[in-house]
Amino acid sequence: MSTDLNARPAAASGTFAIGADLPVHRLGFGAMQLTGPGVWGDPADPDEAVRVLRRVVELGVTFIDTADSYGPFVSEQLIRKALHPYPDDLVIATKGGFTRSGPGDWRAVGRPEYLRQQTELSLRHLGLDRIDLYQLHRIDPQVPLADQLGELALLQQEGKIRHIGLSQVSVAQLAQAREIATIVSVQNLYNLANRDDEDVLDYAERENIAFIPWYPIATGKLAAPGGPLDAIAAEHGASPAQLALAWLLRRSPVLLPIPGTSSVAHAEENTEAARITLTDKEFESLAAAV
Repeated sequence: MSTDLNARPAAASGTFAIGADLPVHRLGFGAMQLTGPGVWGDPADPDEAVRVLRRVVELGVTFIDTADSYGPFVSEQLIRKALHPYPDDLVIATKGGFTRSGPGDWRAVGRPEYLRQQTELSLRHLGLDRIDLYQLHRIDPQVPLADQLGELALLQQEGKIRHIGLSQVSVAQLAQAREIATIVSVQNLYNLANRDDEDVLDYAERENIAFIPWYPIATGKLAAPGGPLDAIAAEHGASPAQLALAWLLRRSPVLLPIPGTSSVAHAEENTEAARITLTDKEFESLAAAV
């Protein structure tokens, strides 16, 4: 596969080594939107979903994030169908810790036996012997955190998980978790329009922990006609969504945005964001606009 940046724009986003030993291009791909409506069931066009996955890899994406609850398991199965056997440089991250009975239903379940069961199922659906990054999708408040992470640490010792991550946690929860297991990533809501978790990002940057922002291209009112995002996007000949991704890539070297889509054209547009270089003035203008 060509390493030409013209052919693989995601490579222009730079590299971050998850857990110090899994180098990935920082602009990744989130596979949630490949499922049916409500993140439930099969997509209307499974062939297009396969094309999207193959195209993002062609464009230089080396980090794909999914979860057992997307479908459930539909997203993982599509990844296997599209990309297995996997390229040597592709890192696949999945998540477990939710159970669902239908669209809109998301319930945290962190019982050790459930996490083990879901890990085994993810291994099967992805066609892997070991999952590079397994993330606890949500902390279950009904189960001691030591039991939840302790089970993932056991799976890690057994060689079924390479690294452990967390999702939607506070600084206090992240610090507590690190006393139980080695945590290499955190996946929280963070974007240009919603930066409530700046403290978590700052902690992750200090500790060299990957911060995977979900919902990365949200722009809120910033993209309104005549607004700051709209004006700067026009200067770059880019869309507001591309500018939002470029801002994240500039914000911190530990940020790994994972924009998702079910459209090849949209996937191509998202990866082109890696080529955009914001000036100091543009970056600061957008940062101050919220």
